[in-house]
Amino acid sequence: MMATPKPGPVQINSRNPIPLSSSQETQVRELYYKRVRGYCADEIRDFASCALNRTISATWACRQQRLAMNNCMIAHASQQEQDAAREEWFATRDERRKEREAKEARKKEQEKFHRAWWGMPPLPEDEEPASTEAKR
Repeated sequence: MMATPKPGPVQINSRNPIPLSSSQETQVRELYYKRVRGYCADEIRDFASCALNRTISATWACRQQRLAMNNCMIAHASQQEQDAAREEWFATRDERRKEREAKEARKKEQEKFHRAWWGMPPLPEDEEPASTEAKR
């Protein structure tokens, strides 16, 4: 009998193998847009200052600034930027989880304080478990 070789770890060619939920994809997209806007901040600022206090006339009065802004954004809006935004999202995932847990703990403490302040009974999950001797 011949020995069969053990398969090694599966290699995934995609840089982003994990599918994300709709809300997570929205967060990645927001990071992506923020990065692209960061690259083109000067062009955006120029267009915004030109368009300030203008209405319809901004279309032709600020054409040069608008084209510069659009060209910059198109130049930086690439698949590599989307991948970089997704990698940034994954890199900060633990940080966001810790912030969310801290926020939930703060909310529970505020609820406890509120109930104690107004003399309300504590929630069932806030009550201390009775000792086993008291149950006998």
